[in-house]
Amino acid sequence: MNAVSTGAASGGTALERYYQFHSRIYDATRWSFLFGREEILRRLAVITKPNRILEVGCGTGRNLPGLRRRFPAAQLTGVDLSEQMLAIAALKLRDYKVTLLRRSYSAPVHTNGKGFDLVLFSYALSMFNPGWEQAIDAAWDDLEEGGLIAVVDFSHTSFHWFRRWMGVNHVRMEGHLWPYLAKKFTPLLDEQFNAYGGVWSYGIFIGRKQA
Repeated sequence: MNAVSTGAASGGTALERYYQFHSRIYDATRWSFLFGREEILRRLAVITKPNRILEVGCGTGRNLPGLRRRFPAAQLTGVDLSEQMLAIAALKLRDYKVTLLRRSYSAPVHTNGKGFDLVLFSYALSMFNPGWEQAIDAAWDDLEEGGLIAVVDFSHTSFHWFRRWMGVNHVRMEGHLWPYLAKKFTPLLDEQFNAYGGVWSYGIFIGRKQA
């Protein structure tokens, strides 16, 4: 069974309290609106063969088995702030060799060792408010030269009521992620998609770290 290592976890943020409840229903409910999670893994498998993968905001570990299937030789690491989400992930991944870390992601995970070839954010960055810029910067530092960042996340909505409702759920929907990602990384893929007839848009971004 995978152990959860605890790093610089704060222990009482609003987001952590939010997931104390939502961890129980996350997998049963998020399939209906967290679109693009399989698509980004499929696209990554076409363009890269990473040896070391980090998923930031891995939550209940939903994406890690998919990463293992597509990249069976890769070393996998998942990081998340929620103790409850990681406890579910540890049970779900008990038959997989995965390193799980409980900590915030305002600084790189790797220190003196080798960095990562791929850093994945799946519906995480839009919930880092504040902190999304620091997380992208940390990913830059965590990546080896030529490594890839991959992001699938909410983008924006023209409906004020929906933006407010998502704000209650700690999600910022102002299209703010994509310009910064394109500025920091060389885009290989940068696409936007409509959900539920245009109630909101989500994006998929894959970018390469260049010197």
